[in-house]
Amino acid sequence: MNAGNIRSVVLEVVDALSKEYDNLQSGSVIQRAAQRLGPRSRESERAILVSFYDLFRTGYLSWGHDLANPAPPFCHVTTLGRRALAQRSRDPANPDGYLAHLRGYAAVGAVTDSYITEALNTFNAACFKATAVMVGAAAESVVLAINALVARLQHLGHSVPSTFNDWRMRRLLSAIETTITAKKPVMPTTLFERFEANWPAFTHQIRTARNEAGHPVAVDPVTADEVHASLLIFPELASLATQLEAWIASEYS
Repeated sequence: MNAGNIRSVVLEVVDALSKEYDNLQSGSVIQRAAQRLGPRSRESERAILVSFYDLFRTGYLSWGHDLANPAPPFCHVTTLGRRALAQRSRDPANPDGYLAHLRGYAAVGAVTDSYITEALNTFNAACFKATAVMVGAAAESVVLAINALVARLQHLGHSVPSTFNDWRMRRLLSAIETTITAKKPVMPTTLFERFEANWPAFTHQIRTARNEAGHPVAVDPVTADEVHASLLIFPELASLATQLEAWIASEYS
């Protein structure tokens, strides 16, 4: 019985009970999750409690049903929680499901995988500034992995823009965007449309959240919603990068 499986079951139980009843009670959620998980030890029982109470720390659940019943054992699913439950199989609140989706959806290297795994850990510990930095690093890893473009340019005897060696991510992103956009006439239409619509938006959102978290000018430079959004769009960015690498390696000319 691992933590990922426990968290997934707790989320499933919360989802099912919130659809069946107007309010939740902590004991009902915990007991039904325990029944679903089967035989258990004291250690595993405590693991169930940890997974359940983590949902309060991340803002997916809040205590109380209404003002007449504002305290435990009553609780309810928050707006953030409802969004997470709508896609719980791959929501960041379910790291195992998220990682399974990512790894089956895009080719991610060991470095990228390690950073996004840590991002999920910090997100579920409600350490949102750390999450923003980790997702940003994972995104940079994805961008830097498009070394296929440099290799292809060199193979074709084309000059490689000096900005491809720039340590400033904004300039590197701009160089990649300019170089690929110039190939619009020969790119598959669906790939170019996906690149044009998503590449600038995704990289900007994730990079901005990382930069805000990395400059200590405010107590809460990023919100739970911002880092949640970064995690949700990351698989799309990784998938797009995978498609671009494949096209560059085989068709870029």
